[in-house]
Amino acid sequence: MGEAIEEPDPMGVRLAVRLADLRTEHGWSLDELARRSGVSRSTLSRLERCEVSPTATLLGRLCTVYGRTMSRLLMEVEAEPPPLVPAARQTVWRDEAAGFVRRSVSPPHPGLRAEVVESVLDPGASIAYENAPVPGVEQHIWVVEGTVEVTVAEVTHTVRTGDCLRFRLHGPSRFHCAGPERARYALLIVLP
Repeated sequence: MGEAIEEPDPMGVRLAVRLADLRTEHGWSLDELARRSGVSRSTLSRLERCEVSPTATLLGRLCTVYGRTMSRLLMEVEAEPPPLVPAARQTVWRDEAAGFVRRSVSPPHPGLRAEVVESVLDPGASIAYENAPVPGVEQHIWVVEGTVEVTVAEVTHTVRTGDCLRFRLHGPSRFHCAGPERARYALLIVLP
């Protein structure tokens, strides 16, 4: 008997196809996308063939190059969301290596400018984004439990349980959970 072949994750497959489609829509070769994103050509090729799963940092780089939020990209691989999004149907994306879980609570929707994301960072975990996915995007971060250190415009804010940090993002950002417990926060994103 042969080994069982593991079926690829359906969302991962749709994400790989969408990433390939975006590159094609822009008329870019893998080399051009590698130059623009700072991601190696071989990694991009493996992503588009669904041979590897993207990390949050890698997806952040690609979203910046394509001028969209991560939520919008993930929404594009889902069917159009209904007005009511039951908890069981909210898209969850995990970057196990980084200690990061992201739930699209209120996914992007045509005609609406805001979305709500729940994020969880394990103690010691950090997520960094090199640029704003869309310059001037408005973000509100409400910490539900734990503490998150958020760096925006080279200023680090310590955001504790119940606190809310709000800003317009024009450059890099970083989210860090110093611990000792995990941090869970809601992120409201409003496109300009």
